[in-house]
Amino acid sequence: MQLFNTLSAEERAELIDQSGKQRLTLSFYTYAKIEDPQQFRDELFLAWNKLEVLGRIYVATEGINAQLSLPADNFYTFKDHLETYPFMKGIRLNVAVEQDDHSFLKLTVKVRNKIVADGLNDDTFDVTNKGVHLKAKDFNEMLDNPDTVVIDMRNHYESEVGHFNNAITPDVDTFRESLPIIEDMLAEHKEDKNLLMYCTGGIRCEKASAFFKHKGFKKVYQLEGGIIEYTRQVKAEGLDSKFIGKNFVFDHRLGERITDDIIAQCHQCGKPCDTHTNCANEACHLLFIQCEECASKMEGCCSAECVEVIHLPEEEQIARRRGIMNGNMIFKKGKSKALTYKKSGESVSGVPLATAEPVKKVKSVRKRERKILVGKGEHYYPKAGVAQFTIENNELKTGDKIVIMGPTTGREELVVENMRVNGNQADVAQKGDRVTINTSFRVRLSDRLYKLPQE
Repeated sequence: MQLFNTLSAEERAELIDQSGKQRLTLSFYTYAKIEDPQQFRDELFLAWNKLEVLGRIYVATEGINAQLSLPADNFYTFKDHLETYPFMKGIRLNVAVEQDDHSFLKLTVKVRNKIVADGLNDDTFDVTNKGVHLKAKDFNEMLDNPDTVVIDMRNHYESEVGHFNNAITPDVDTFRESLPIIEDMLAEHKEDKNLLMYCTGGIRCEKASAFFKHKGFKKVYQLEGGIIEYTRQVKAEGLDSKFIGKNFVFDHRLGERITDDIIAQCHQCGKPCDTHTNCANEACHLLFIQCEECASKMEGCCSAECVEVIHLPEEEQIARRRGIMNGNMIFKKGKSKALTYKKSGESVSGVPLATAEPVKKVKSVRKRERKILVGKGEHYYPKAGVAQFTIENNELKTGDKIVIMGPTTGREELVVENMRVNGNQADVAQKGDRVTINTSFRVRLSDRLYKLPQE
């Protein structure tokens, strides 16, 4: 019974490209009482893995928070499965504004203490006493009310590339940091101001609105479905978008364009730009904004020091990533002295600096060698130097040029000179057959067998 991923990101991307299927990126959440999160997690993985779901899902005793993608053909089967759980009947699925077949490249379902790290003790207040949910039209009207204070419940790197007009954008790295800051900032307006909140998909506002009502705020409102649902309603109803710029998303896209306004700058040269990237030095992996010119000049890195690192031998780069203390420097969200033009928090003006050029629809910009997935690794016999595979697709013949790939094995290419099929010498293997091939390297369970087309 498979309960975890066995393919690398590269292998998964290859399969997506070969399938030719359009994928949908979507998100959803719900707070509900889940008695056994681990069992629930395993059930989801088994069901969704069969439907080719990829994404990042957190489950806890308090509910589920999911960002994922799946083949469009499987959408209704997936939706039907969700509704086998009573607490997910009729759940709103926020479909992404922009689609990308490679938005997620693995299925990760994790059990957590909470579905959002809010730092709150839920036993100290009524988490069900939430703020008033507003649809896009009502949210726009509330924004125009002079007695309204609009708060961005997201982090600094999210609000820097896009936010609602006149929003307060706390300069924080995490959601939990923003709650006390906002409470202190608006302490004198608990009675007279409309506290209007928004986030990406709505989940952060669910808990925050109950928290602020507990703290004495009388007029608490939240954007229903977050920026994603707001954008859908704006387009469907022909409304003016009060949100400008990009909506940051937590997948490989790192953002989806809501309006053509670019309100951020390249962190290295100051040119108008709102394209997030991660530093190419895996021992840094800093999230920052980088324009195409700087990406070329700096080789995708955030600093000259990181450029030097990526040219070191791979073994030394791996060594630099080891160690608990290194974790304090890895995956930081745009906080570095090397970034001259970094702006966040209250310094974000929201004044457009440029207009984004229309994006040309391209099937795939990634060049990949043509190869056909044939089977998966089953066993390796070190004394005999023989690798065993199960044929899952197509057929394999002697004389075929093959590639064996895996996260540890890497990429090994060879020609099948002879093989045994189900224990007997043979020249052809079909789907379901077990094949053994002589190899000069170890083959692992995570390895995949590909056949290269004949030239």
